[in-house]
Amino acid sequence: MTAPSSPPENRNFYGRIKGKTLRPTQKRHLEEDLQALRPIGISPEENPDRRPIDPARLFGADRPLWLEVGFGGGEHLVHQCALNPDIGFLGCEPYINGVAMLLGKIRKAGIRNLCIYPWDVRDVLEVLPDACLERAFLLYPDPWPKQRHHRRRFVTPDYLNPLARVLKPGAVFRVATDIPDYVRQTLAEVPPAGFDCLTPNPADWETPWADWLSTRYEQKALREGRKPHYLTFQRTDAPHRG
Repeated sequence: MTAPSSPPENRNFYGRIKGKTLRPTQKRHLEEDLQALRPIGISPEENPDRRPIDPARLFGADRPLWLEVGFGGGEHLVHQCALNPDIGFLGCEPYINGVAMLLGKIRKAGIRNLCIYPWDVRDVLEVLPDACLERAFLLYPDPWPKQRHHRRRFVTPDYLNPLARVLKPGAVFRVATDIPDYVRQTLAEVPPAGFDCLTPNPADWETPWADWLSTRYEQKALREGRKPHYLTFQRTDAPHRG
């Protein structure tokens, strides 16, 4: 897998792209399953002119499309796919170990309504047409805790403006994090990009969504004494900031 060029100043919102050595079964899943689940025409190598793709090519014209940004080990994504078989899901994750873990879960659950892009979600946002997504998830993203790295966080205009463009008016954007300062920046940056906050009060942040499945990252946060926060936003009809 060839990495596309980095953004200005190498401001990726994610950290490492590979961890421990993959197990033989994980390598086999990557070799046997990933190519069939990759959406065609998204990568810069396949689509150097960045022409818009037709989302109907992914799952057909009748299925709503949801996006998960950075699915980690894939627990939540597989859970949502199983709960919503009539929804088409698009998951993006540059961490290849996480992709391998997801592929194993897909095999076990028999999921059929999922496409995987194993790299940067910005490639996807560049080629999706306006107002084509009905929901998006950002769950336990890399916190980039040092202040000088805060501009690498996903909740900045470089990422939020493209996301707002591809979300339909009324679409829901969910954010989960265990980092209080990430909550602060999320509440400051997401509404100006074209969203209403549906969870404005701190008491609202404590309750997970009714269809929530706790992820491996959340379980780690709980073990280490960090408190989860659940924030919900809705895409407005107003244009996002440019």
